[in-house]
Amino acid sequence: MTKLFWNVLKFSPAVLAATVLAANSALAGEANEQVTAVTQLAAQPDSMGQVTSVSQFSDVQPTDWAFQALQSLVERYGCIAGYPNGTYRGNRALTRYEFAAGLNACLDRVNELIATATADLVTKEDLATLQRLQEEFSAELATLRGRVDALEARTAELEANQFSTTTKLVGEAIFDVSQTFGDNVAVSNPNTPTRDLDSNTTFGDRVRLSLLSSFTGTDQLQVRLQANNIVNGTAQFTGTNQTRLAYAEPILNNEVQIDKINYAFNLTNFARVKVDVSAAELWENVNVLNPEFRSSGAGAISRYGRFSPIYRNGSGGSGLTVTLNPQGAISLTGAYLAPRSSSPNAGFGLFNGDYAAFGQLEFKPSKALNIALAYAHTYDGARTSPAGISNNNVNFTGGTGSLYAVSPFGTGVATTGNHYGIQATFKPSEKLTLGGWAGYSSAVAETGPNRGRDADVVYWAGTIALRDFGKEGNVLGIVFGQQPTVTENPDASRRDGDTSYHLEGLYKIKVSNNIQVTPGLIVIFNPENNDRNDTLYVGTLRTTFSF
Repeated sequence: MTKLFWNVLKFSPAVLAATVLAANSALAGEANEQVTAVTQLAAQPDSMGQVTSVSQFSDVQPTDWAFQALQSLVERYGCIAGYPNGTYRGNRALTRYEFAAGLNACLDRVNELIATATADLVTKEDLATLQRLQEEFSAELATLRGRVDALEARTAELEANQFSTTTKLVGEAIFDVSQTFGDNVAVSNPNTPTRDLDSNTTFGDRVRLSLLSSFTGTDQLQVRLQANNIVNGTAQFTGTNQTRLAYAEPILNNEVQIDKINYAFNLTNFARVKVDVSAAELWENVNVLNPEFRSSGAGAISRYGRFSPIYRNGSGGSGLTVTLNPQGAISLTGAYLAPRSSSPNAGFGLFNGDYAAFGQLEFKPSKALNIALAYAHTYDGARTSPAGISNNNVNFTGGTGSLYAVSPFGTGVATTGNHYGIQATFKPSEKLTLGGWAGYSSAVAETGPNRGRDADVVYWAGTIALRDFGKEGNVLGIVFGQQPTVTENPDASRRDGDTSYHLEGLYKIKVSNNIQVTPGLIVIFNPENNDRNDTLYVGTLRTTFSF
């Protein structure tokens, strides 16, 4: 390379420019491409001036054979100077002194950049230290390597034998010991004779197994199996739905059945969609604003104490729920549920029978406060199919409240409803949660002698939850309110005359992350809104296993 530089001394500056550019590239290669060599040729200060663009040379044209070399050295590396009059004089001969000065400046600059670029690289001393540490901790490194190998082997075995790459199993089992106390079975009509209450201790169970599958990471397919035989506290034993336990279901005798199938996914980043094929339930699809009480297995012990009855409309069939901006400060939910969508032979169907059209506007101004306004328009049909099958099971308030509230005009009268509800939760601290709801429903008879006339149903409740009460993880809960009550009805015989109150106390004891024991007591004053009925008590000890 040195011979190359000395041979160009007899050539013009244009030849020098091309030669320096080639030399610069060669030096950069020798530095393993870690630096970009930028040279600045030394020049006499009284005869040359630094330029930043090759276009500043009036005597250099794009057609010149060394134009690209000059352009690179001027504009990329900034190492070419011109004369004060704006010329380069590419045809002037170069002296050996000028060339030596320029070459020296170029090499100094390259060495400077190489030293700067390699200042942070590993030194020989660093490598020696690393080797010494590796030898010193060789035993620990070997143990760690063995653990990693074992973990990889176990992971491979799990992947080879796992149930599914997309599905996981979530289970819940409830053991319940309960007993109802009171003198008489509740009656709605004050003139109806009463009978003694059978007060027996029962031991029942409810088991649910859910297969949860995800195919995209943000969606979920749920298939749930259930078996249950808990019936204590239901109307068939106490005469009123007001004593019904949160986890009591129609008698199934522990027969296993697929009771829920649904699929939820993100339509966009702004919208969440859920399609229910069976056992659609609004409280599973929207925020009911009662986090400490909403779960039937780990929340309130009564059916009414879980959340507002407005969320029970339309339960049992197929449906579609869409929530807009679910994670935002303001969210909007719309849903359509058809409880008997799979019963075309009974005169129903997806669009030709019972339904609930639901909407909720939720406000979350802060983490401590949530408020929701809800509305539902419902139709509960009661008809006899062409095959002679009777469907007289109007359920206007979702199995809560008095029997008159459940079917304001009678079990065989089709009923349309407009339901309005407000719910709120306030959490002033991590250990205290206050909540409540209030609702009003207008029922309109669609058949029978009161066709076109309406009845009014009201309800309300307040809740208190104290976390870490007595022990970390435990929760003390209290619910007080009035279950759905008929206050106005054109059929005076189906109007609730007195006022019934609901009082519930429970204490959730956290045994472990997977076991919870909950003793609780439900007290119903003036059952069925009839002060002639004796107060009813339902005591329960619920043990919940989650896995």
